Amino acid sequence: MVVVGIAISWYLTESAPIGKADMSDDEKLNLILAERENSDYRLLSGILIGFGFLLILVSFGARRKRKGNAEKIEKKPLE
Repeated sequence: MVVVGIAISWYLTESAPIGKADMSDDEKLNLILAERENSDYRLLSGILIGFGFLLILVSFGARRKRKGNAEKIEKKPLE
């Protein structure tokens, strides 16, 4: 999930909409909408990266500890 989120984020950054001089009002409006859509998709890819990273952290913390052959050592009280 982390890798996919980074790849999507990189793609969206590279394909950002670019305006040009002498644009009509409709073209300006379409550019603003395209920029907002691109920004929203980048936000979603950031959430995907964060969720993947959270799953990685949880998977490391949720591992069960292996039981070894070590015996418990009990100390005798000094008296």
